[in-house]
Amino acid sequence: MTVRHFVPNLTIGAPVIQSLRKHTKAYLDCHLMVTNPSDYVEPFGKAGASGFTFHIEVARDNWQDLIQNIKSKGMRPGVSLRPGTPVEEVFPLVEAENPVELVLVMTVEPGFGGQKFMPEMMDKVRTLRKKYPSLDIEVDGGLGPSTIDVAAAAGANCIVAGSSIFGAADPGAVISVLRRSVEGSQNKN
Repeated sequence: MTVRHFVPNLTIGAPVIQSLRKHTKAYLDCHLMVTNPSDYVEPFGKAGASGFTFHIEVARDNWQDLIQNIKSKGMRPGVSLRPGTPVEEVFPLVEAENPVELVLVMTVEPGFGGQKFMPEMMDKVRTLRKKYPSLDIEVDGGLGPSTIDVAAAAGANCIVAGSSIFGAADPGAVISVLRRSVEGSQNKN
C-alpha cells in the first residue's frame, strides 16, 4: 500500500522532535498533515511530542481509535479541518466520550507557509467558541500582527505563526504582539 501525504511536504519529523525534547520541557505541538496519521502516533509519542493533531479529512472512519492511541502514548489529541471542511464535522470528536482536546481551524489551505489569512474562517472559530467555551481553539495560517486581533476576538486561544515570526526583523516583538492580543481577548471573555 502506498502512503501518500495529505500535503507534499513533511516539515519536522519525529527525529527533530526527539532532538528538541532533549533541550526543552516546552509543549511540542505536532500538527500532522498526513494521509495515515495512525502510522505516526508511536514514533511521535516516543520522540516526546506533547500534542498530536490530525486532520478530520483523513480520519473520518477511525478517529475514535486514533484518539485513544494518541492518549495512550502520552500525547494530547487534536483535530484539524481545512478551509473547505464544515465545522460541524468535528463536533462528534469534541463531544465523544474520549474527546479531542483541541480543534485547529486552518486559515489557509494546508501545505506551505506565507499564504494569505482567510478571515472567513473566523466563523468556524466563533461557532466553536460559542458551542464549547472551554475548548482550546487553534488557528494556523497567515497569522501575524495584522491578523491576530480578528482571530483572538473570534475566540482563538492558540496561535500558530511561522512566516510572520521567522521573517521579522524582531521576532520577539512579533511574538509579544500575538501573545498580548490573545491574552487581551481572553480577559474580556
